[in-house]
Amino acid sequence: MTFADLHHGPGPLVLPNAWDVASALALADAGFPAVGTTSFGVSAAIGTPDAGRTSRRATEELVRRLRALPAYLTADIEDGYGDDPAEVADLVAALVDVGLAGVNIEDSTYGELVEPAAHAAKVAAIKAAAPGVFVNARVETYWLNRDATVEATLDRARAYVDAGADGIFVPAATEPAVLERLASSLPLPLNVLVVPGRTVQQLGDLGVRRISTGSLPYRAAIDAAVAVATAVRDEGDVPSATPYPEAQARLERYARRLHP
Repeated sequence: MTFADLHHGPGPLVLPNAWDVASALALADAGFPAVGTTSFGVSAAIGTPDAGRTSRRATEELVRRLRALPAYLTADIEDGYGDDPAEVADLVAALVDVGLAGVNIEDSTYGELVEPAAHAAKVAAIKAAAPGVFVNARVETYWLNRDATVEATLDRARAYVDAGADGIFVPAATEPAVLERLASSLPLPLNVLVVPGRTVQQLGDLGVRRISTGSLPYRAAIDAAVAVATAVRDEGDVPSATPYPEAQARLERYARRLHP
Protein backbone atom coordinates (compact mmCIF):
# COMPACT_ATOMS: atom_id res chain seq x y z
CA MET A 1 0.00 0.00 0.00
CA THR A 2 1.33 3.40 -1.00
CA PHE A 3 -0.04 6.89 -0.50
CA ALA A 4 -1.16 6.88 -4.12
CA ASP A 5 -2.97 3.56 -3.56
CA LEU A 6 -5.12 5.18 -0.86
CA HIS A 7 -6.80 7.21 -3.61
CA HIS A 8 -8.09 4.06 -5.29
CA GLY A 9 -9.81 2.26 -2.43
CA PRO A 10 -13.48 1.29 -2.17
CA GLY A 11 -14.37 4.81 -1.05
CA PRO A 12 -12.82 8.29 -1.02
CA LEU A 13 -9.74 8.90 1.09
CA VAL A 14 -10.68 11.20 3.97
CA LEU A 15 -7.59 13.31 4.60
CA PRO A 16 -7.55 15.32 7.84
CA ASN A 17 -5.27 18.35 7.99
CA ALA A 18 -3.01 19.13 10.94
CA TRP A 19 -1.17 22.29 11.92
CA ASP A 20 1.37 21.00 14.45
CA VAL A 21 2.89 17.80 15.79
CA ALA A 22 0.24 17.26 18.48
CA SER A 23 -2.69 17.55 16.05
CA ALA A 24 -0.99 15.25 13.52
CA LEU A 25 -0.29 12.63 16.21
CA ALA A 26 -3.87 12.74 17.44
CA LEU A 27 -5.20 12.26 13.90
CA ALA A 28 -2.83 9.37 13.23
CA ASP A 29 -3.83 7.77 16.53
CA ALA A 30 -7.47 8.08 15.44
CA GLY A 31 -6.71 5.65 12.64
CA PHE A 32 -6.26 7.92 9.63
CA PRO A 33 -3.72 6.32 7.26
CA ALA A 34 -2.61 9.72 5.94
CA VAL A 35 -2.49 13.24 7.35
CA GLY A 36 -2.03 16.51 5.54
CA THR A 37 -0.86 19.90 6.74
CA THR A 38 -2.98 23.02 6.37
CA SER A 39 -1.25 26.17 5.17
CA PHE A 40 -3.91 28.28 6.89
CA GLY A 41 -3.39 26.53 10.22
CA VAL A 42 0.40 26.64 9.97
CA SER A 43 0.33 30.32 8.94
CA ALA A 44 -2.17 31.26 11.64
CA ALA A 45 -0.12 29.49 14.30
CA ILE A 46 2.82 31.81 13.51
CA GLY A 47 0.58 34.86 13.26
CA THR A 48 0.51 35.49 9.53
CA PRO A 49 -2.30 35.33 6.93
CA ASP A 50 -2.57 32.37 4.57
CA ALA A 51 -1.35 32.36 0.96
CA GLY A 52 1.34 34.96 1.50
CA ARG A 53 4.41 32.68 1.21
CA THR A 54 5.07 33.19 4.93
CA SER A 55 4.60 29.58 6.05
CA ARG A 56 7.54 28.04 4.22
CA ARG A 57 9.94 27.78 7.16
CA ALA A 58 7.23 26.60 9.55
CA THR A 59 6.01 24.01 7.06
CA GLU A 60 9.53 22.69 6.42
CA GLU A 61 10.13 22.42 10.16
CA LEU A 62 6.80 20.69 10.74
CA VAL A 63 7.47 18.12 8.01
CA ARG A 64 10.86 17.34 9.57
CA ARG A 65 9.33 17.02 13.04
CA LEU A 66 6.74 14.62 11.62
CA ARG A 67 9.24 12.37 9.87
CA ALA A 68 8.35 9.51 12.27
CA LEU A 69 4.57 9.97 12.00
CA PRO A 70 2.89 6.54 11.77
CA ALA A 71 0.90 7.67 8.73
CA TYR A 72 1.62 9.07 5.28
CA LEU A 73 2.23 12.82 5.35
CA THR A 74 1.36 15.28 2.61
CA ALA A 75 2.13 18.99 2.87
CA ASP A 76 0.26 22.06 1.68
CA ILE A 77 3.01 24.23 0.22
CA GLU A 78 0.81 27.06 -1.08
CA ASP A 79 2.20 27.95 -4.56
CA GLY A 80 5.58 26.39 -3.80
CA TYR A 81 6.77 29.62 -2.11
CA GLY A 82 8.39 30.88 -5.28
CA ASP A 83 8.16 31.43 -9.02
CA ASP A 84 11.19 29.38 -10.11
CA PRO A 85 10.17 25.78 -10.84
CA ALA A 86 13.68 24.50 -10.06
CA GLU A 87 13.67 26.11 -6.61
CA VAL A 88 10.22 24.71 -5.87
CA ALA A 89 11.38 21.26 -6.97
CA ASP A 90 14.47 21.48 -4.75
CA LEU A 91 12.27 22.31 -1.75
CA VAL A 92 9.99 19.33 -2.36
CA ALA A 93 12.87 16.94 -3.01
CA ALA A 94 14.48 17.92 0.30
CA LEU A 95 11.24 17.22 2.15
CA VAL A 96 10.75 13.91 0.36
CA ASP A 97 14.18 12.93 1.65
CA VAL A 98 12.81 13.13 5.21
CA GLY A 99 9.71 11.11 4.41
CA LEU A 100 7.14 13.39 2.80
CA ALA A 101 4.70 11.41 0.61
CA GLY A 102 2.82 14.19 -1.15
CA VAL A 103 2.29 17.90 -1.72
CA ASN A 104 -0.56 20.21 -2.58
CA ILE A 105 0.52 23.06 -4.80
CA GLU A 106 -1.91 25.76 -5.92
CA ASP A 107 -2.14 27.69 -9.18
CA SER A 108 -2.53 31.12 -7.60
CA THR A 109 -0.10 33.56 -6.04
CA TYR A 110 -1.16 36.25 -3.58
CA GLY A 111 -4.79 35.59 -4.42
CA GLU A 112 -4.45 35.79 -8.21
CA LEU A 113 -4.56 32.94 -10.72
CA VAL A 114 -1.27 32.33 -12.52
CA GLU A 115 -0.90 31.19 -16.09
CA PRO A 116 -1.52 27.43 -16.34
CA ALA A 117 1.80 26.94 -18.15
CA ALA A 118 3.67 28.49 -15.20
CA HIS A 119 2.00 26.16 -12.73
CA ALA A 120 2.47 23.16 -15.02
CA ALA A 121 6.20 23.94 -15.11
CA LYS A 122 6.33 23.66 -11.32
CA VAL A 123 4.46 20.33 -11.40
CA ALA A 124 6.82 18.96 -14.06
CA ALA A 125 9.91 20.11 -12.16
CA ILE A 126 8.72 18.50 -8.94
CA LYS A 127 8.04 15.19 -10.66
CA ALA A 128 11.44 15.27 -12.33
CA ALA A 129 13.22 15.92 -9.03
CA ALA A 130 11.09 13.59 -6.89
CA PRO A 131 9.24 11.09 -9.11
CA GLY A 132 7.70 9.22 -6.17
CA VAL A 133 6.00 12.17 -4.53
CA PHE A 134 2.22 12.50 -5.02
CA VAL A 135 1.62 15.92 -6.56
CA ASN A 136 -1.90 17.15 -5.95
CA ALA A 137 -2.32 20.10 -8.33
CA ARG A 138 -4.77 22.57 -6.89
CA VAL A 139 -7.00 24.51 -9.29
CA GLU A 140 -8.11 27.78 -7.66
CA THR A 141 -10.90 28.82 -10.03
CA TYR A 142 -13.79 28.07 -7.67
CA TRP A 143 -11.83 28.98 -4.54
CA LEU A 144 -11.08 32.48 -5.85
CA ASN A 145 -14.33 32.70 -7.82
CA ARG A 146 -12.40 33.57 -10.97
CA ASP A 147 -13.03 31.67 -14.21
CA ALA A 148 -15.22 29.49 -12.00
CA THR A 149 -16.62 27.28 -14.75
CA VAL A 150 -16.17 23.61 -15.43
CA GLU A 151 -14.61 24.36 -18.82
CA ALA A 152 -11.99 26.77 -17.48
CA THR A 153 -11.22 24.46 -14.56
CA LEU A 154 -10.76 21.48 -16.84
CA ASP A 155 -8.51 23.46 -19.18
CA ARG A 156 -6.20 24.23 -16.26
CA ALA A 157 -6.41 20.75 -14.81
CA ARG A 158 -5.52 19.09 -18.11
CA ALA A 159 -2.35 21.17 -18.33
CA TYR A 160 -1.35 19.82 -14.91
CA VAL A 161 -2.27 16.27 -15.88
CA ASP A 162 -0.01 16.58 -18.92
CA ALA A 163 2.77 17.91 -16.67
CA GLY A 164 2.69 14.77 -14.52
CA ALA A 165 0.37 15.59 -11.64
CA ASP A 166 -0.99 12.65 -9.66
CA GLY A 167 -4.22 14.26 -8.46
CA ILE A 168 -6.36 17.33 -9.06
CA PHE A 169 -7.70 19.40 -6.16
CA VAL A 170 -10.63 21.77 -6.80
CA PRO A 171 -11.53 23.42 -3.48
CA ALA A 172 -14.91 25.20 -3.24
CA ALA A 173 -16.41 23.14 -6.06
CA THR A 174 -19.54 21.79 -4.38
CA GLU A 175 -22.38 21.36 -6.87
CA PRO A 176 -23.05 17.68 -7.64
CA ALA A 177 -23.21 18.24 -11.40
CA VAL A 178 -19.90 20.10 -11.33
CA LEU A 179 -18.17 17.45 -9.25
CA GLU A 180 -19.52 14.62 -11.39
CA ARG A 181 -18.36 16.27 -14.60
CA LEU A 182 -14.91 17.09 -13.21
CA ALA A 183 -14.43 13.55 -11.96
CA SER A 184 -15.61 11.93 -15.17
CA SER A 185 -13.50 14.23 -17.37
CA LEU A 186 -10.19 13.78 -15.55
CA PRO A 187 -7.96 10.68 -15.60
CA LEU A 188 -6.65 11.44 -12.08
CA PRO A 189 -8.22 11.29 -8.61
CA LEU A 190 -10.39 14.31 -7.85
CA ASN A 191 -9.87 15.96 -4.45
CA VAL A 192 -12.37 18.35 -2.88
CA LEU A 193 -12.87 19.98 0.49
CA VAL A 194 -15.60 18.82 2.84
CA VAL A 195 -18.97 19.64 1.25
CA PRO A 196 -21.60 20.52 3.88
CA GLY A 197 -24.64 18.31 3.54
CA ARG A 198 -22.84 15.67 1.46
CA THR A 199 -21.64 12.42 2.98
CA VAL A 200 -18.42 10.67 2.08
CA GLN A 201 -20.45 8.04 0.27
CA GLN A 202 -22.39 10.63 -1.72
CA LEU A 203 -19.22 12.39 -2.81
CA GLY A 204 -17.73 9.04 -3.74
CA ASP A 205 -20.77 8.28 -5.87
CA LEU A 206 -20.08 11.52 -7.77
CA GLY A 207 -16.55 10.34 -8.52
CA VAL A 208 -14.60 12.16 -5.78
CA ARG A 209 -11.57 10.14 -4.63
CA ARG A 210 -10.20 12.33 -1.82
CA ILE A 211 -11.88 14.61 0.70
CA SER A 212 -9.69 17.05 2.62
CA THR A 213 -10.74 18.79 5.81
CA GLY A 214 -8.52 21.78 5.03
CA SER A 215 -8.38 24.36 7.80
CA LEU A 216 -11.71 23.24 9.30
CA PRO A 217 -10.14 21.26 12.20
CA TYR A 218 -7.86 24.18 13.08
CA ARG A 219 -10.72 26.68 13.06
CA ALA A 220 -12.91 24.32 15.07
CA ALA A 221 -10.09 23.83 17.59
CA ILE A 222 -9.81 27.60 18.07
CA ASP A 223 -13.56 27.81 18.61
CA ALA A 224 -13.36 24.94 21.11
CA ALA A 225 -10.58 26.66 23.06
CA VAL A 226 -12.64 29.83 23.29
CA ALA A 227 -15.68 27.80 24.35
CA VAL A 228 -13.71 26.18 27.20
CA ALA A 229 -12.38 29.49 28.49
CA THR A 230 -15.81 31.09 28.19
CA ALA A 231 -17.45 28.21 30.05
CA VAL A 232 -14.98 28.56 32.92
CA ARG A 233 -15.44 32.33 33.08
CA ASP A 234 -19.22 32.17 32.87
CA GLU A 235 -19.52 29.14 35.18
CA GLY A 236 -20.98 26.99 32.45
CA ASP A 237 -20.49 23.31 31.71
CA VAL A 238 -16.82 22.71 30.98
CA PRO A 239 -16.39 20.13 28.20
CA SER A 240 -14.28 17.04 28.71
CA ALA A 241 -10.92 16.59 27.01
CA THR A 242 -8.19 14.00 26.57
CA PRO A 243 -6.64 13.59 30.04
CA TYR A 244 -3.26 15.24 30.48
CA PRO A 245 -1.43 11.94 31.21
CA GLU A 246 -2.78 10.44 27.98
CA ALA A 247 -1.80 13.46 25.90
CA GLN A 248 1.63 13.53 27.52
CA ALA A 249 2.12 9.80 26.93
CA ARG A 250 1.35 10.25 23.22
CA LEU A 251 4.11 12.84 22.95
CA GLU A 252 6.54 10.68 24.93
CA ARG A 253 5.91 7.72 22.62
CA TYR A 254 6.50 9.91 19.61
CA ALA A 255 9.70 11.33 21.05
CA ARG A 256 10.98 7.75 21.35
CA ARG A 257 10.09 7.11 17.70
CA LEU A 258 12.04 10.20 16.67
CA HIS A 259 15.04 9.34 18.81
CA PRO A 260 15.04 5.56 19.43
